[in-house]
Amino acid sequence: MGFLKNLIGSKKDGESAGGAVDQGLLIFDSVNDVIQAEATLKKAAFDDIKVVAPPPQYRMGCDLAIQFSIMERIGIVRVLEESRNEPRDIIYVSEELMQPTEICSVKDFGRYLMVRSANMKITVEKDTGKIVNISGGGCSDVPYLAVELIGKTLDAAASPRKIGYTLCAYTLEIAFNEARRMLA
Repeated sequence: MGFLKNLIGSKKDGESAGGAVDQGLLIFDSVNDVIQAEATLKKAAFDDIKVVAPPPQYRMGCDLAIQFSIMERIGIVRVLEESRNEPRDIIYVSEELMQPTEICSVKDFGRYLMVRSANMKITVEKDTGKIVNISGGGCSDVPYLAVELIGKTLDAAASPRKIGYTLCAYTLEIAFNEARRMLA
């Protein structure tokens, strides 16, 4: 419980030098830690968390962080401590320069919709939901993901995280789900 004790005493109810805030970021050492923490927190019913890119000054070898509501801080930290996946740091978002960056963006090309998450992109034909391109990333499973997904519809294609195991598969899953949501 060392991390939890330090957290409780370190900030007063989510306040920072800039005043009261309602969001925080969990900063981790590695992408795998973020992915594991996200899965642990979702399993514990913390559904309002979101994976984002932390502000540049808080990137410590990992380009992902978990954004959460300060109101759930104690419960979130307790769950992560119990699972032995404690964050390196927790920051409170109060100043505009400290805002996290969305890792997902959408570009509409008329007939096609391209969804980008981090460095991975999925392009889908809007009328049919057919995946026409997978690109980006540098992980070893990107060619395999492309072969498995291109030519299938979003509804018929396997989830990228079920067929891939890298950061690229993880971020492609985010883009895949956003494309599904937008075309639903």
